Amino acid sequence: MNEANYTEVSQFVLLGLSTSTPIQHFFLAVSTVFYVIILLGNLFVVFIVSFDSHLHSPMYFLLANLSFMDLCFSTLTVPKMISDLYSGHNTISFQGCVIQIFVLHVLGGSEMVLLIAMAFDRYVAICKPLHYLTIMNSRMCILLLSGAWVSGLIHSVAQLAFVVHLPFCGPNEIDSFYCDLPWFIKLACIDSYRMEFLVTANSGLISIDTFFLLIISYIFILVTVWKHSSGGLSKAVSTLSAHITVVVLFFGPCIFVYMWPFPSVSVDKFLAILDFMITPILNPVIYTLRNSDIKMTMKRLSSHLLSLRKIS
Repeated sequence: MNEANYTEVSQFVLLGLSTSTPIQHFFLAVSTVFYVIILLGNLFVVFIVSFDSHLHSPMYFLLANLSFMDLCFSTLTVPKMISDLYSGHNTISFQGCVIQIFVLHVLGGSEMVLLIAMAFDRYVAICKPLHYLTIMNSRMCILLLSGAWVSGLIHSVAQLAFVVHLPFCGPNEIDSFYCDLPWFIKLACIDSYRMEFLVTANSGLISIDTFFLLIISYIFILVTVWKHSSGGLSKAVSTLSAHITVVVLFFGPCIFVYMWPFPSVSVDKFLAILDFMITPILNPVIYTLRNSDIKMTMKRLSSHLLSLRKIS
């Protein structure tokens, strides 16, 4: 194959979730509603944590950044999917596909490390309460957040370094609504076995290792609490159950997609919906509806708005 053929593919066709017109209309309506909820829910968390002094603590600082990452994660793919469903123009340029993959893995890698930081925060709060404010000071919070973003950037660069110069000569159809490495590699005009292995080793193993690290850390916290105070175990379980739920929702689809990156069925597309549309909705719900501090903040905000309305 000559060099000229390598540059034939300048854009990719995203096949989306279904070729059926009624189903496309259904997904258009549902994804639009879900994205509005994601936008409002996560911006609300960021807003109240930023502007309410009662929530200026390490836990809520990390929570606000998780909401920001979830919002970016959804914004990377869902508006494009809505636009494609509405217009029927379901293509993406080669450069746009690479950028989407890059940002996707920056956010994914960063969120993994942020979840580890949140587990560390809960460990210090539950197991070392007297030293919590000393350990989790503002400097530590900034270091944890910076470490999350830097780790995500390194992870994404390492991924793309192997695949960005692959030759593409057709076909150019991606059986999904967004670009990601498994489908990107599959379209390259080379034997992709080695690239598949590198993707599995980098994303798949990192996902599963981080997942088990987090689960083990939560078990360790619960065992520590149980040994020191059986009465505090129920409170620790209540606190950590929200974190464990978020971890399972985030890592479940990641582990499936990257440990089995080329399935014979389109299960991965619907797992992607879980990652991009369901989890970013559930995270604010899980953390806010079960959190007394945020409930009190919402009550104060409601009272303040009602008082302003009466004055006007």
